[in-house]
Formats: sequence, structure tokens, C-alpha cells
Amino acid sequence: MTDKRKSSAIQKRLIPSYIFLIIVCFFSVFPIAWMIISATNNTVDIARGRMWFGDQAMVNFKALLEAASSQGAGTSLGKFMSNSFIYSAAQTVICIFLCSLAGYGFELYHDRAKDKLFGILLMAMMVPGVATLIPLFTMMSKLGFLNTVAGFMLPAISTPFMIMMFRQNSRNFPVDIMEAARIDGLSEWAIFFRMYMPIMKSTYAAAAVITFMNAWNAYMWPRAVMTKNSAQTMQILLTNLSNGYVIDYGLLMMAVLFCSAPTMVIFFVMQKQFAEGITGAVK
Repeated sequence: MTDKRKSSAIQKRLIPSYIFLIIVCFFSVFPIAWMIISATNNTVDIARGRMWFGDQAMVNFKALLEAASSQGAGTSLGKFMSNSFIYSAAQTVICIFLCSLAGYGFELYHDRAKDKLFGILLMAMMVPGVATLIPLFTMMSKLGFLNTVAGFMLPAISTPFMIMMFRQNSRNFPVDIMEAARIDGLSEWAIFFRMYMPIMKSTYAAAAVITFMNAWNAYMWPRAVMTKNSAQTMQILLTNLSNGYVIDYGLLMMAVLFCSAPTMVIFFVMQKQFAEGITGAVK
């Protein structure tokens, strides 16, 4: 009886926590639910605040296809989506490789000089991106990288935050294994590819999710460097659809749904690895 009373008392104390979590979950999920519902309604129903599914999903989808095709020569919804995916995927792969290599070197081969260099690198996080926009655009223009994958990803293929994340998580890397591998004659590159990367896979997963989402949701830099309509991304399409005297909110919500779906899918698929990587888990 004593155990049952203790369990009942613990459950009663947890009731306020459960209520708080339910309220937080509601406010977190509500915008997503409202976006999905609005994508199936027309502008009038959305303005009236209708909170149930409508029958305008195909109408909004067809309107989105037409609006995307009307943006200019060589444009379509598939083109905007593929541009965003190609740019984001390329930036993600290169960024996590370079930043993991830098974090690996800073932590496992660190000395005072590298610590000072790392401090200077972290100071770059305080420089706002807007301040570097014009110099970067001038540089990419002179290099001929406008409207290219290279022009999109070069300014962000190595970020101080990602390097710091890999360096911090590398502190959990078993150094004894690395020393044993050196004794066995394994090269430094082989240690990195065959030992470090598999052991740090949770950190790679978290870094991939963060980098892909940042690249996919980027707007200011793609807007500046992608001057051709056929090279623009979904974020730019969303802005173009919302600029006008009359806005079709059903069409806009359908576009937002298409733009949000890839990042939501990637996060839900990799949420376990993401949580492990953020907390510094090493397996």
C-alpha cells in the first residue's frame, strides 16, 4: 500500500507538468496544422478563420503550378524545388565534411596556437551576415559564380558554429583508439575516415539536419546571388507570390506547405540522431 501511495503522490505532482507540456505542444503544432488546413481552403475561408479542411486543395495546387511557371523562362514548381534541394544538399555535404575536419584538428591536435586561432574564429560569429553581403556578392560576381551552386554554397560551406560543434563533441572521442591505430600503422586520413566519422555519426546527423535546414530556408543570399529566374529557390518563389496587390492565401499556403515538407520529413526521420548529436553522444 505504501508503494501505491507513493506512486499516486508522484503522479499527482506530475499533473501540472503534463498540463504545461500539453499546452506547449498545442502551440507548437498549431501553426503546422493551420498551414495544412489553409492549403485546402480558398482566401475567403482563410480570412474567415475556418479551421477545417476544405475542397480547394487541387485548385490551389494547380494555381501554384501556373504561378511558378509564370515567373519567367525556364521556371516551374519542379525547377524551384530541385534548385533548393541541389543547393542545400551540396552545401550540407561539403559543410559537414570541412567543419568536421576542422573540429577534429582543433581538438585532437590542439595546442595554444590553435586555441588562439579558434578564439579568433569564434569572433567571426559576431559579424552580422548583412555586413558581408556586398563584399561577397562582388567577389562571386568577379569569379563568375552568379547563378551557380558554387555561388550559393561557398559563403556557408564552413561556419564557426559547426566547427565549434564538432570540436566540442570531439572531446568525447576515445583518443586511446586513435593511438592504437597509429601503432598499427593506420594513416591519419584513414583514422579520420574509418574511425572518427563512424564513431561521430550522431554529430554528423545533427550537423546535417542543421545545415540542410539553414541552406533550405536561406533567403537573403540566394536572392542576391541568383539573378536568373531559372536559378532561384523556393524561398524566392514564396516572396514573389506574396508580392502583389491581391494575395491568394490558399495558393500561398500551398506553396508554404511544399516549401516546409522536405525539412519536416528530414527532421522527423533523423530526430533521434539529432538529439544524440546535440547532446554530444558518441557510439
